[in-house]
Amino acid sequence: MSSDLRFLIVDDFSTMRRIIRNLLKESGFANADEAEDGAVAWRMLQNSHFDFVVSDINMPNMNGFQLLAEIKKDDKLKHIPFLMVTAEARKEDIVLAAQQGAAGYIVKPFTKAVLEEKVLNILKRLGL
Repeated sequence: MSSDLRFLIVDDFSTMRRIIRNLLKESGFANADEAEDGAVAWRMLQNSHFDFVVSDINMPNMNGFQLLAEIKKDDKLKHIPFLMVTAEARKEDIVLAAQQGAAGYIVKPFTKAVLEEKVLNILKRLGL
């Protein structure tokens, strides 16, 4: 398992970005950048290398589903694992996330153990 993987944390709530960043760091993943919405994240993904995206769903400008769709359409980016994080546990969102190619889905609030287990399982499944 590579601890030098570069994460992009996308959430319109700065406190949530900080929480996710700290939980990832505690799990051994210290290399992370942040974006306040999908549009900013999309620009960052175009201009820099990331190994994993952790994104909220409900955000202004470009939501998590729109960001995921853009990533999956791009041959250079479609391989990047995309973990959806949301405050709403709506079954249709979970199904849509899976259909669109999200690697996983977590409902807020969550613990370090939940995030770490989800990230490690995704990385293991993808052979990273």
